[in-house]
Amino acid sequence: MTAGPLDDIDRRIIAILQADGRRAYSQIAEDLGIPASSVRYRVQRLEDTGVLQIVGIANPLTIGFDRLAMIGMRVRPGSAHEVCRALRELPETSYVVMTAGQYDIMVEVICRDTDHFTDLLNRRMHLIDGVVSTDSFFVLEVHKLAYGWGVGGVETGLLDVPDAGSNGGMDQRAPR
Repeated sequence: MTAGPLDDIDRRIIAILQADGRRAYSQIAEDLGIPASSVRYRVQRLEDTGVLQIVGIANPLTIGFDRLAMIGMRVRPGSAHEVCRALRELPETSYVVMTAGQYDIMVEVICRDTDHFTDLLNRRMHLIDGVVSTDSFFVLEVHKLAYGWGVGGVETGLLDVPDAGSNGGMDQRAPR
């Protein structure tokens, strides 16, 4: 099923769900002045076409994961797609993108500790056919993770750390 063009109501539904993915269809319908059945149908269509995915986002620092890192990878020419496919299968990867510039691929990983990260990098990632070299960047503080873009008109979800030293992790707050 293809997505097709989004209309203003689709964009407003997406923006509302980016701010609160658990918001009831009846509340969204009331906000938009349309029937709840229309909201239900539109959300299902947006999910079926891959435009929208509703997920819970856990703060990894509060559930036993202590090492977040970005890894820049250089790969053998012509192998980037295959390397990306292999990387996305690793449970530790949360973000895998092909890039232009110094690195061919950028990967975000979330690991329990330094030993877990070392094992992932040296015993699994470096052994993927096509990987030539890697540069690792440990994440020291997260100051913003935003999940609302491209729809406008409604405040969107934001994970934010206003004072990095206060709690040692991300502060999941309601949108402002």
